[in-house]
Amino acid sequence: QVQLVESGGGLVQAGDSLRLSCAASGRTFDSYAMGWFRQAPGKEREFVGRISRSGGSTTYADSAKGRFTISRDNAKNTVFLQMNFLKPEDTAVYYCAASDYAYSRREFDYKYWGQGTQVNVSS
Repeated sequence: QVQLVESGGGLVQAGDSLRLSCAASGRTFDSYAMGWFRQAPGKEREFVGRISRSGGSTTYADSAKGRFTISRDNAKNTVFLQMNFLKPEDTAVYYCAASDYAYSRREFDYKYWGQGTQVNVSS
């Protein structure tokens, strides 16, 4: 069992940066690949990016490539989402999730989910 708690959301202006954190409980954090997803108002939840168990491999959605970076600190049971050059269309609730699958972009491959943190980007 893994419990995930996101933090770091808030209101920023377009072009600003924000770093989200996801703290995990439990002693098996490094046995899971971690993903970030987001859900904008009126839209389905979508994949943002994922990172492998060791942190050596990352994958991003096209919308995140070049602007977002995922990293993890297994010693601190934490995964991060660094978001740069934010746009109004990045406004969403951001979720972190844990998966037994190494490379999945699919929601249903992620076993544990956080409660989400709201990011609002004004123009």
